[in-house]
Amino acid sequence: MRTISIIIPTFNRAKILDITLESCINQTYPKDLFEIIVVDNNSSDNTKQIVEKWNSKSEVPVKYLFEKKQGAHIARNTAAKLSESEVLYFTDDDMIADKDLLMNIVKPFDLDYNVAIVGGKVLPKWEFDPPEWLLKYFKNGSLSLIEKSEKLIIAAYDMGIYSCHQAILKKILFECGGFNPDIVKEKLIGNGETGLNIKVLNAGYNFAYIDSAVTHHIIPRSRMTQKYMNYRFANQGNCDSFTIFRKNENSKKVLMKLIMFSHIPSMFKFYFNSLREKYTGKDVWRLNRAYFHYFIYRIKCDLKLVTNDDWRKYVVKYDYTDE
Repeated sequence: MRTISIIIPTFNRAKILDITLESCINQTYPKDLFEIIVVDNNSSDNTKQIVEKWNSKSEVPVKYLFEKKQGAHIARNTAAKLSESEVLYFTDDDMIADKDLLMNIVKPFDLDYNVAIVGGKVLPKWEFDPPEWLLKYFKNGSLSLIEKSEKLIIAAYDMGIYSCHQAILKKILFECGGFNPDIVKEKLIGNGETGLNIKVLNAGYNFAYIDSAVTHHIIPRSRMTQKYMNYRFANQGNCDSFTIFRKNENSKKVLMKLIMFSHIPSMFKFYFNSLREKYTGKDVWRLNRAYFHYFIYRIKCDLKLVTNDDWRKYVVKYDYTDE
């Protein structure tokens, strides 16, 4: 059986982290074959004490790692360097793992299909009953949720595997330059696991989804709001700007054409659609308002690529493990 490091970046979520750690420790996987590395990304709460509490009473090593430089990608890459395991399982500090998660998520690696990354089912754990409009339009990747009808998928494309529930072979993580930049102080600046996944696919590896590897995403009331959905779609605008520039390295002239003749018209279209639909009582206004914020941030991020040459160079880096 393979050795595994569970890696959890965290920032000021000690209370929820406590629940996440308990679920990770209580895995059916052999206790001597996995460890947990918690990367404290400069928290000001009692994160360290929570980790030390679990380490003192757990059969599984629970290691505390402090990373002052903020950025979820920095925290993940830093922990990966510390790990001596063959498989790295990345999750977040607001997840609850089913007890058989590790046992199941490693299975596709043993198939003869050149699998480098494995994901599974991410189900919601609502702290309160969600509004109908949220279930109608946003019960999907907007809340990092994944649920497919197939039991097992192996493919040479990104199936929407998120870093809250992502296993990867350690040697391939470093071969492919680690996670790309993503969230810094709750603001997405790059394309994170999307960028890593693209690099892995370009290197010729496959992905797998296995539905028996299940985790639950804790969704508080604060994430069941229009404001939060606007924020998520704005972050996606950042991500897509980063991703598309890495692929095409568009000239400044081409970027300005995209802004003027695509992004700005789309921004106004979604804004006025949202006004009309809200006025007529149609809840789809919420989706259109979120897309309005997406295009605002596509414009901002593409403008940064036009005006900042240092940023252009940074966006096309391959290896971000040296940060």
